[in-house]
Amino acid sequence: MIIPERQPVQRGPLEDGHVANESATPTERVSNGNDRLHSSHDPTYDHDRVHDRGRQRIAIFGGTFDPIHIGHLILAEEAHFQLALDQVYLVPAGDPPHKQTRKLTPVANRITMCELATADIEYISVSRVDADRPGPHYTADMVRLVREAVGPSAKLFFLMGMDSLRDLPTWREAAWLVENCTLVALSRHDVTLDWAKLEAALPRIRERVIILDMPELEIASHQIQNRVRLGQPIRHQVPRLVEGYIHKYKLYL
Repeated sequence: MIIPERQPVQRGPLEDGHVANESATPTERVSNGNDRLHSSHDPTYDHDRVHDRGRQRIAIFGGTFDPIHIGHLILAEEAHFQLALDQVYLVPAGDPPHKQTRKLTPVANRITMCELATADIEYISVSRVDADRPGPHYTADMVRLVREAVGPSAKLFFLMGMDSLRDLPTWREAAWLVENCTLVALSRHDVTLDWAKLEAALPRIRERVIILDMPELEIASHQIQNRVRLGQPIRHQVPRLVEGYIHKYKLYL
């Protein structure tokens, strides 16, 4: 029976649709490549930070986190720093529609692992907003609940993988997400975006995207599950408390 118990390279802030240039000054850290946007395409991003100090900047980081690993924590850390966030809400998915064919560890266990992994990180809060409602759980519904919780004045960022951004037109209420969040995608060398196709499906999406530049780590939750089954070490892939929890309750065996 599974019983739940109750982590520098200097980079500047990003402009929407840009990656950071480490050698530039803070006001120059944008890339003007052909696949990037000029900063003038987003008239609010820097102005919010400079002229509206009282406005909270909050990121939503959803996922199955089965288990949470150091790649997740590094993404949260980079987003917090590069986007000058006040808070990152880590939202373990309850019953994601796109993973109906995959057996998930009970959400109570996944939430506990997230809490253990982030217990000493003051800017991360683990949210049960998905876990405590009936499924299936769609992202737009979850974002609405977070919006209700944080109030109408907060600026919301939604963290996602580049592959998720590529597939966003297939998501339920994708257009609503584009209009109501700034989308933040993790740069990946192995995923190519077709901006024309994305714009055709979701007009103005390119204005609403930040490409977050950060180290790429070849760590995935399913690989960690396989390593546990094979008796291989995971010590440097998950936080120590998460490793202990996995072994204590014999998860993934």
